[in-house]
Amino acid sequence: MNHAKRLQGLKNLMQKQDIDALLVVHPANRFYLSGFELHDGQCNESSGCLLIRLNGPDWLLTDARFTEEARRHWPGEHVHVYGAPRVEKIAEFVKSLGVSELWVETHAMCAGMYLELAGMLALRQAPRLVEELRTVKDCEELARLRASCALNHQVYEALRPKLVPGVTEREVAWMLEKEFRERGAESLSFAPIVGFGPNGALPHATPADARLSAQTPVLIDMGGRLNGYCSDQTRTWWIGDNPTDEFKRTLALVQEAQALAIAKVAPGVGTDELHATAREFFARHGVAEHFTHSLGHGIGLETHEAPGVGPMRPTVLRPGMVITVEPGLYYPEWGGVRWEHMVVVTEDGHEVL
Repeated sequence: MNHAKRLQGLKNLMQKQDIDALLVVHPANRFYLSGFELHDGQCNESSGCLLIRLNGPDWLLTDARFTEEARRHWPGEHVHVYGAPRVEKIAEFVKSLGVSELWVETHAMCAGMYLELAGMLALRQAPRLVEELRTVKDCEELARLRASCALNHQVYEALRPKLVPGVTEREVAWMLEKEFRERGAESLSFAPIVGFGPNGALPHATPADARLSAQTPVLIDMGGRLNGYCSDQTRTWWIGDNPTDEFKRTLALVQEAQALAIAKVAPGVGTDELHATAREFFARHGVAEHFTHSLGHGIGLETHEAPGVGPMRPTVLRPGMVITVEPGLYYPEWGGVRWEHMVVVTEDGHEVL
């Protein structure tokens, strides 16, 4: 990955907005700019942060646990190892560099850290500059996303024959996790969603002890992380030879709505237009009230990242963006149907992965 190019792209955005010093605390942003640590353990822990400046060297700040790892990704002379208490030591170091105003990623910072820093430094709320860079993937990122999505397809192919009456949702979740791991994924992208029958009406159903019966719908939403990049796909199948007419009609509507929306994916199109295409199709068929979420989301280092594909905060598509298109219809009486593809925006249209 060309981290130097990414850092320069960030500095160009900072310069346009008169941001002299930016503290990057969001783990995925830190990784995108440096290759150092994609994840933090939890909200009140951190592997470190980046101090990016228009004037003067940039710094990777971390604690003693990560000193050697940090030096593998960042020039050693600009790795600063802070002690405890963490936030106080970060503030002291920033002040020692003569930074008078520090812009911070408030969207990725816990309230405790922000309040502590604000008591010691003059803080400003930074726009989501790194996320803006991340929305457009370069060639290497696209290659990794293609490989990650291809792995997802392989796991579905391996999993489908194992969906037999008597298996539980938890067992299916474990099966798919093993398939991802054994085929090279370093982790799951997110906790898998497995819903049998009426549980499929829960868009984010948590796998439990429900057992698969002989004639029932199954909704599975899963993804794996391969070489740092996520996949995310949903499929809904009928287990058995006698799907109900309602299931068949719902599946047909969902897949047609998806096809109509995907057909519009191209540079210059707004993400709100894609969402409206699916929703208006459902409205014409009298089922719009059963479409309860946005059409999709961006995907890359994180499963859910910019751009959102819904009616709020629309984004104009550009080549290199990767989104999901996943309309769904949900009925508490019997279940739900969702079908999801990952889609790349190309120079002249789109590519379904």
